[in-house]
Amino acid sequence: MTSEVATAEHRQDPIRHDLGAHARDHVQEQDQEQDQEQVQDPGAGPGIEESLERYRKELTGYCYRMLGSAFEAEDAVQDTMVRAWRAYDRFEGRSSVRSWLYRIATNVCLTMLSGSSKRARPMDLTSPTPHASAVLGPPLAETAWIEPMPDGRALPQDPAERAEARESVRLAFVAALQHLAPKQRAVLILREVLAWKASEVAELLDTTVASVNSALQRARATLAAAGATESDPSEPLSDDHKALLARYLEAFESYDMDALTALLAEDATLSMPPFGLWFRGPADIEAWMVGEGKECRGSRLIPTSANGCAAFGQYRPDPRGGHSPWALQVIEISGGRVIGINAFLDTARLFPLFGLPSHLPEAHLPEADFPEADFPEAEPADEAG
Repeated sequence: MTSEVATAEHRQDPIRHDLGAHARDHVQEQDQEQDQEQVQDPGAGPGIEESLERYRKELTGYCYRMLGSAFEAEDAVQDTMVRAWRAYDRFEGRSSVRSWLYRIATNVCLTMLSGSSKRARPMDLTSPTPHASAVLGPPLAETAWIEPMPDGRALPQDPAERAEARESVRLAFVAALQHLAPKQRAVLILREVLAWKASEVAELLDTTVASVNSALQRARATLAAAGATESDPSEPLSDDHKALLARYLEAFESYDMDALTALLAEDATLSMPPFGLWFRGPADIEAWMVGEGKECRGSRLIPTSANGCAAFGQYRPDPRGGHSPWALQVIEISGGRVIGINAFLDTARLFPLFGLPSHLPEAHLPEADFPEADFPEAEPADEAG
């Protein structure tokens, strides 16, 4: 698959995720590999599993952008693999295995999205609540929220490709995609994020190039209206970022509110899915943390990465000893300040997904080592102790 020459409209569009020269070279390399796949006997038994599994990570990233849920994305990819395995002996090789898998995955995602409600972030649903009138309220269903995704399960391993792909898995961008109709979502991801040609997308969706171009134009307009044009131009894991994260970790673990709020942007947000309540600004964030959130004093943080951002597994002191899971914090940074603390509280589901331990013994004080967005394939962690 080769990328088309960018039009003037594409070059001027602030929403377009241009993969850059390196990514285009990578797409051309994939094209050569796919040509080799097409001449192989698709019915040959040995190597079928390897031929399919090599695409699991990129399919997971695609399905996650479509669905907004790490768990649903993995279910969709597994369903895709099972369907492909069962139909492999009937695959005629008229397209590449990769294109064929994307076609199956797209159909699986469209079926899953049929009749489902769109996911969101708390900031997309309500206005910020002043701390003086804050009421936590009941939790909403897990299907209401955009879920975090471990970088190692969805982003490419190659550093240059990973850097290009980070922006397209940001929580804000994945939430913005939810504003699109499912087929528009597929068109925009395939064209703008994965750099497929309009003719290739048309073939995948059994439609015309004109329909693809029209859907893409409408999708761009919708994202622009949703404000999905902003991005942080700085490198997510530059030395300055790492220093900021180290200060954040130290301030949070010591529960030094002066030091912590000094790291926050004036419009920084704190959200706590599955609850809809969220705060904006250092004053209200601090008031919550020293008030209702005071039991987080003495927490320990373990660095990880999610959605192209730094993240932490937060463990609160356990009366029975050690520290127990409390939240997965996804930290958004821009302009040298923390602009978002997204504290996902469903640790029973999320910590195994991220390979985080189910308990920290008292003596477990890990050093802060902020991983690149190449977090290893996470397996459910053995209980520490």
